[in-house]
Order: sequence, then C-alpha cells, then structure tokens
Amino acid sequence: MADLRTNFAGIRSPNPFWLASAPPTDKEYNVRRAFEAGWGGVVWKTLGEDPPVVNVSSRYGSLNYNGTRMIGLNNIELISDRPLATNIAEIKSVKRDYPDRAVVVSLMVPCVEESWKAILPIVEETGADGIELNFGCPHGMSERNMGAAVGQVPEYVEMVTRWCKQNTRMPVIVKLTPNITNILMPARAAMAGGADAVSLINTIQSVIGVDLDQMAPMPVVGGQGTHGGYCGPAVKPIALRMIGDIARDPELGALPISGIGGISSWRDAAEFLAMGASTLQVCTAAMHYGFRIVEDMKDGLSAWMDQKGYATIDDVTGRAIERFVPWNRLNMKFKTIAKIDQDACVKCGLCHIACEDTSHQAIARTRVDGERHYEVIDEECVGCNLCAHVCPIDDCITMQPQPVEGVLTWPEHPNNPARVAIDS
Repeated sequence: MADLRTNFAGIRSPNPFWLASAPPTDKEYNVRRAFEAGWGGVVWKTLGEDPPVVNVSSRYGSLNYNGTRMIGLNNIELISDRPLATNIAEIKSVKRDYPDRAVVVSLMVPCVEESWKAILPIVEETGADGIELNFGCPHGMSERNMGAAVGQVPEYVEMVTRWCKQNTRMPVIVKLTPNITNILMPARAAMAGGADAVSLINTIQSVIGVDLDQMAPMPVVGGQGTHGGYCGPAVKPIALRMIGDIARDPELGALPISGIGGISSWRDAAEFLAMGASTLQVCTAAMHYGFRIVEDMKDGLSAWMDQKGYATIDDVTGRAIERFVPWNRLNMKFKTIAKIDQDACVKCGLCHIACEDTSHQAIARTRVDGERHYEVIDEECVGCNLCAHVCPIDDCITMQPQPVEGVLTWPEHPNNPARVAIDS
C-alpha cells in the first residue's frame, strides 16, 4: 500500500488532503466532521483583528456548464466573521483532540508590523502546526489594503513574511494570489522573507455573471453586485501552470508547495503532485459534495500509486517538472496524425465539421454502404488534435506519432526571427 503521509515544511499529516482556508473550515464543528471523514489537515478560515468583519447575503455565485453544476464558484465572502477569541478557543480544542492532523491557521491583519506581532503569539498558544499568510483575498479585504493588495506587491510580501518569521516558532506558509502577471515575483519575495513554503493559487478576481432582470452582477446583494474570488474545477489549468512555474524555477525549486485550485478527484490530486505540489488543499469540491469526497480521493490516489510503483508522496511530487519546458525547447519535428477507429465511430460528424470549418480540412466525408464515413487525409493532417477533443466517444480518435528524424528546437528553426535576421 502506498504511504500517503506527508511532512510539509515540518507539518506532518496522515495524508496530503487538506481543507483550504474557506467556509468549510470556519468553525470547530466543521473541522471535527472533516477529520472524522478522513482529511489529513485543515487551514482554518482566515482570522483577523477584532471587531470581526461583517459578511453579506447572498455571497456565492455559480458557473454551470452543459448540465454540470458549479464548474466554477465565485464568492464575495470575507475572512472569519466570528470573534477572534472564539476561533482561538476552538482551534486549541481541535488540535488537542486531533494531534496527528495538520492544523494551520490562516491570518490577515493590516500591513503594520505591530498588528502581526500582536496576533502571532495568540495563535501560537493554540498549539497550531503553522500559519498561512493570506495574501490573496481579491475583494473586500483587498479594498482595505490587505489580501491581494499586499500579495501583488513583492516588497510587501517579503516584508510581512519576515515580520512573521522573526516573531513565531511556527512554520510560515505564504498563500499567493494569481491576480498578478508573473507568479515568480511574489514567490521569490516570500522566499527572501524566509517563508517555509508557499500555497497557491488563491481565488481569481471575477464577475460570475449578470442578473439581466436586476441588471446587477451576481450574486446580487440588495440590488447591487461586486467582483469576487473565482475557484473550482475551472481554475485548475491556471493553478497547474503557476505551480509548475515555481517548481521548475532554479531559485525556488526547493520551496515546498501546497497546491490549491479545482482539485476534485484523485486524478486532479495526482496531477498537482506531479507538477510540484506536496500537499493538496480542497474547497469547492467539499462544498459541492461534502466531506466524504476525501475517501474517494485517498483510495484513488493510493491505488494509482500502487499501480505505478510510487511508494510515497515524495516519489510523485515534481515528476512532470523536467518535461514542463519553455515553448522554445519543444521538438519542432515531432508530428502526430489523427486516426479514426471506424468500429467505434458513431458517424456524428463533429470531427469533420470542426476540421473543415476551423482547422485544416483534413477529414474527408464520404458514404460507404449508404452510411456516412469519415476518414483522415494523412497528408493534410497537422496533428492539432482538435478532432479528438470534439469527438464524443473516448478513444475513437487517437493521435498516432510519426517517425522523427533528429530534433529541431526553436533556436534552430528557420522561422526563428533571430535566425531570419542572421540569414538575411
């Protein structure tokens, strides 16, 4: 059996699945239920100074697509709206009763050294395993010069991280905002400030939709709306790319990463691990399906690791990074050609339509024995694989690699602007 235990920047947990700092970790009742369901850890919903904030109603907006609900979730909820003392007492109680689980506390206070110095010993007294600095909140807290307003300025990220490292024994995890052009800049700033790890991605600034009757962005609060934080399965590709950017960076490669952003299944988890994460934070999937979803995640990940011969989480972490390369290192001579399995084909014609209208006119439509028949024109196929993506039948259209003579990378390519200038 695969060993799912993790040691993340000195924070131990029985498995890599943690609940992210969000509504599911807002109170002791939820966290106890999560631990009983089998979660390896939690990041407690972000704490701030008293008096607590006031959250609005309604506060969530959902993106549904082709019958699938909550492919994306937008929220305009702020940090914990409960008194700091209440949260602190509950964290202490939970950690006492679940000493083997990771309990990390998310924090956000004004960008003033004294504010951070004041809250750190209060949290440390709970016995929590670490803190996560919330530099990502994209809406109301950002407007108060916290959250993303700090996370978007590398100098502030480094400064606050250093304050925390100088004033607590606990490991410091810096939660990075994706609302930035280059994720490496705040990540490097976090490392410069002494961060023990980073977590990403936080939510993406968004407007989920517009209520066309009230003519207001959703969710509508008393006839008005605002931008919020976007999460869920739809943000997974963005999260994977940013995590990979950090994991392959020579300056940051040793920095532990807690992956966040659309993890809904064991396969998602394995992909995040392969791209450099070593723990996995989940929010939207738990809000959609409940805490028991972790059972499928653990069982599926363990079974896959056994099948592939991976004994530990460390064996998986970063396995894809050496193959995550800049575009100019791709093999320009590599080519695939689409092949249609005629026995599996249902004659829907989507491959032909997509290729004929928007690609390379490489799929011929004919009739054989009175039925529609689709065949790839090999000499016209450029291997873009659009046809395989639009096909409704799994593995009906596959991409067949062609023989390759040598490797041609972009610096050698005749279309490289630098080479064109030299040759001319």
